[in-house]
Amino acid sequence: MRAAALVLLLSASAAAQTPIDPEVYRDAAHRIIDAALADSAAYDRTVYMGDTFGHRFSGSASLEAAIDWILAEMTADGLENVHGQPVLVPAWIRGAESVTLTAPREEPLAMLGLGGSVGTPTGGIEADVIVVGSFDELADRADEAAGRIVLYDVPFTSYGRTVPYRTRGAIEAARVGAVASLVRSVGPVSLSTPHTGTMHYEDGVPRIPHAAITVEASAMLRRMVERGEAPRVRIRMDARSEPDRMSRNVIGELRGRESPEEVVVLGGHIDSWDVGQGMHDDGGGCVVAWEAVRLLHDLGLRPRRTLRVVLWTNEENGLRGATTYRDSVGAATERHQLAIESDGGVFEPLGFGVSGAEGVYEALAPITDLLAPVLGSREGSTSGIKPGGGGADIGPLMQAGVPGAGHRTANDRYFWYHHTAADTADKLDANHIQRNVAAMAILAYVAAEMPERLPQGDYLGAR
Repeated sequence: MRAAALVLLLSASAAAQTPIDPEVYRDAAHRIIDAALADSAAYDRTVYMGDTFGHRFSGSASLEAAIDWILAEMTADGLENVHGQPVLVPAWIRGAESVTLTAPREEPLAMLGLGGSVGTPTGGIEADVIVVGSFDELADRADEAAGRIVLYDVPFTSYGRTVPYRTRGAIEAARVGAVASLVRSVGPVSLSTPHTGTMHYEDGVPRIPHAAITVEASAMLRRMVERGEAPRVRIRMDARSEPDRMSRNVIGELRGRESPEEVVVLGGHIDSWDVGQGMHDDGGGCVVAWEAVRLLHDLGLRPRRTLRVVLWTNEENGLRGATTYRDSVGAATERHQLAIESDGGVFEPLGFGVSGAEGVYEALAPITDLLAPVLGSREGSTSGIKPGGGGADIGPLMQAGVPGAGHRTANDRYFWYHHTAADTADKLDANHIQRNVAAMAILAYVAAEMPERLPQGDYLGAR
C-alpha cells in the first residue's frame, strides 16, 4: 500500500494523533541523562576517531579504516545486525595545488580546490582577474571575462544564499569564456582558512578549474581592482577523478522487543572532506547517534520498535549512501516510524526540528519537557521540539513519506570550521557532546516506544 492510498489512510487518522504523555517516559529520560553525563565516552570516541584516522573522504583508505573500526566497536558494544552496506562512491583526488598572486607582486594565496573540479594543464593557468559580486554582475560584464579568471567575491550572508557561487561558479564563468574561476570561501569568519566543498559542471559547458581562496585574499584582490590595478594569478591544480570505488554505510541495531519490523533510524554521515578531521561535520554527529543506541542497550531500555543507527557514506559529494539505504529498504519505508539526522555540529544542544505529515509535530512536541534538562538556549531560537527540520541523508526517506527530525545545536560557529582544515578535535566540548547523546537517546527511545505509529504521507515542510 503506497502513494495516494497510504496518504489518504493516514491523513484520515492524523487529526486523532495523540500527543505523547511525557510522564510515561520520565523515569527512562532521567536514567538516560544521568548515564550520558556520567562519563565522556562519546567525546572520547569522537576524538579518537579524528586523531587516529584523520579525514574520511569518499574513496579514501582513511574512510574505510574508520568504518572497519566502527564496525568492530559496534559489535563489541553488543549492537545487533552490525554490518557494512556496500555503496559505490565517486573518487576525486585533490593532488598538489596552489594559487599564486603574480602581479602586482608575487605571493602564494591559501586555497583549496573544490570537489569535482578538473585540474589545470601541467604549467598551470595564469591570467588577469575579474572580480564580480554576483552572477548578474558577471552577465553584465561578460565581454570582460573571456580569457580571464573570474573571482566571485561574495560575502557570506547564509549558507543557502552564498553557496551557489561555489556550486555553479565554474559553469557561469565558463559560459562567458573564463579560463578558470575562484570563489571567496563560503563562511562568515576566516583566519586565512579556505573552505572546500562540492561544485558542479553542466553538459555542453566547458569544464574549467574551480577553487576557493580565503576571505582575506578575496577582499585584497577586490581592493586592488578598485584602486585601478590589474591583479594577475596563477592556478595550478592536479585534481582528477578516478573510477568509482566501493565504500559502505555503517549499520547497527537495537532490535525492538514487540515490533522489530518497525524502525526508528538515526545517524549522520561518516564521510568528510579531505582536510581536517571532520569532527563537527559530521564525525561528532555520527558518534552521538551511535552512542545514543549503545547507551540505551547498556541501560536495558529496549523499546518496542527497532532502533537502527545508520552512518551514511558519501554525503559530501554524492549522497549515494542515503539513496542506497532508501533503495535497500524499498517498500519497508512504510515501517519507518521516524528518521533522525545529526549534521549541524555537536555544539550545545537545542533540540530537534520535526517535519512530516499532519499530526507528527503535535505527537512529538511534548518530548520538549523530557529534553529540557540537557538543552541550552539561543536568542531568537526556541529550544526543544519545533516544527520544520530534516537533513540531507534522511531526505530520500522523507520524500517517501517518513517523518524526519533534524538535530539542532547552538551552531553559530559551525561555518567558521565547515569544510576547512580547522574542523578538528580541539573544537569539541565534551559536555556538549554528552548532552547531545542524551537528547538523541531520549527522542529515539520515545519514538520507538510510543504505542501509536506516527502518520506518514506528504511532507509538509515547516508547516
